[in-house]
Amino acid sequence: MTILLFSIFILFALVAIGFAVWPLLRGPAMRGRALLVGAIAALILGLGLGSYVLLGSPALALRTLAGPSSDDIRGMVSVLARRVLDRPNDARGWTLLGRGYLTLNDPADAAAAFKRGLAVAAAPQRHDILSAYAEALTLAANGAVGPEAEAAFTDVLKSNPRDRAARFYLGQVAAQRGDNARALTLWSSLLPEIPANNPLHDLLLNRIAMLRAQTGNVPNIDAMVEGLAARLKSNPQDASGWRRLVRAYAVLGQKDKARRALSDGRKALKNDAVGLAALNAEATNDRF
Repeated sequence: MTILLFSIFILFALVAIGFAVWPLLRGPAMRGRALLVGAIAALILGLGLGSYVLLGSPALALRTLAGPSSDDIRGMVSVLARRVLDRPNDARGWTLLGRGYLTLNDPADAAAAFKRGLAVAAAPQRHDILSAYAEALTLAANGAVGPEAEAAFTDVLKSNPRDRAARFYLGQVAAQRGDNARALTLWSSLLPEIPANNPLHDLLLNRIAMLRAQTGNVPNIDAMVEGLAARLKSNPQDASGWRRLVRAYAVLGQKDKARRALSDGRKALKNDAVGLAALNAEATNDRF
């Protein structure tokens, strides 16, 4: 691409040189003016190239010709927004645009894009778009599940009982209304599907524990700790999981298990300097 731009520059420079020296070349003493012609050509090239480098925007020119780069999300979203206007019946295009807006933390525009996608989507496509639309509406409302979003999540759950977003947000609605049994059912079914190193996992654990405490169904702490230990065997790179396990054993007074978990965690995180440092700090804090 740089070669192309340089070639274009040379072409324009040659045209400029032609206009500048043509009157001289037409004169009767052309040979005597050869040195002057060369000087003028060198001056034009030098001034043009120098101005381009110092005052121009070569990078911007390259970007304009090549289009947005793969890491320029805002530029890619802008391009996609123009394309879907030319193809308004492209449900997939509207869906991609909505997800792009979500990446840019613009849930309101994302919801609008998903709504346009829903209007033209075929039946097999509607489930995923409807779930994304409801979630975008919720995010646009700062996490509050409004009536339209709730109705959409309810429809999604009817067609796909495994939809994660629908279970999470409808569980939230149920908990806010005091329907702890329904909230527990939805969240307990969702929890095993969320990786232990995902922040949502801890959030669900805490909410489930609070709901069970409110209903008098206090969770078995020992069973939960052992469940965490079992998960770490299958996912030993979970640094935050090792910290929670060491802390839990220490709180329960099971010092031997805490020291063993600390040793196992150090081995598992030997190539993770940040995780290892945090685990060692946890051990210092617990003082066992």
